[in-house]
Amino acid sequence: MSELNGSGPSTIFGVAVETAPPAELLRRILGYAERGEHRRVAYVNAHVLNQSTSDAALRAALQRADLVYCDGYGVRLAAKTIGLPVPHRMTGADWIWGVAALCEATGRSIYLLGSNPGASREAAACLKRWYPRLDVRGTHHGYFEIGTPHSERVIEHIAEHNPDVLLVGMGTPLQELWVDHYFERLDARVVWTVGALFDYVSGRVPRAPHWIADHGLEWIFRLAIEPRRMWRRYLLGNPVFLWRVWAERIRLSGVPPAEPEPVAIAADGGRPAHAQAGSRVRGAHDGALLHAESPARRGERASRRRPAA
Repeated sequence: MSELNGSGPSTIFGVAVETAPPAELLRRILGYAERGEHRRVAYVNAHVLNQSTSDAALRAALQRADLVYCDGYGVRLAAKTIGLPVPHRMTGADWIWGVAALCEATGRSIYLLGSNPGASREAAACLKRWYPRLDVRGTHHGYFEIGTPHSERVIEHIAEHNPDVLLVGMGTPLQELWVDHYFERLDARVVWTVGALFDYVSGRVPRAPHWIADHGLEWIFRLAIEPRRMWRRYLLGNPVFLWRVWAERIRLSGVPPAEPEPVAIAADGGRPAHAQAGSRVRGAHDGALLHAESPARRGERASRRRPAA
């Protein structure tokens, strides 16, 4: 896919998505922490943008973020189709190793909040195996709601440990709404929503093979391993997203599209849907992702040494 060059963000369905390369975005994000700035960082993919079109609170939360990046080929396709600068794709399961390396090298601390009980702790242990000097201040699961005493205890725990970077992985829209509701009270420099990142780092959820992820087809892999949870998102959500993209292209060209039947895209039911950060890409623009190599998969780990930080 060819890209239109542009240094500013591309506004897609009301959300400004950064178009800078991943390495530059990561340096900018960690620069917030180094300067002691209180900032929030978020991502978008087709599923998040689908939800934001019908959820005004989610859309407002994304608009209030200081930096929003692309984590999905659907967003890249949308930008190209609409005629906007195409953002780079920056997937969490790859950038986390660069962030861990930089935090270890500069003495920055992190806190992992979210996912199923035990997953954030397992993810922290995995990061520590590769980066022993990484300062992990704390972990906590993501099974609590806004406005509950449990949320208050979590906020107190974060304040006690005062991390530089707080990673929040509770699934969309809960993670964005929780951060938006409590942002001013969160005692961390950078508050960063990360979706299902801890599930992937801990190894609880497998990642798609490279040949699938590199061609933007990881959604098929995720649908195959979690059909009951993902069928609505992909089999209903993807066509709706494509229609919205095409309608936006027509709108901007000045020709009104035909009115469709209203379609509601429901979020994944039940507990927080740890939605994101799954697909891996090794494109030309990702090769310089802070020069930090992600660990080998389980079958390869025994024969590999820890990469240099």
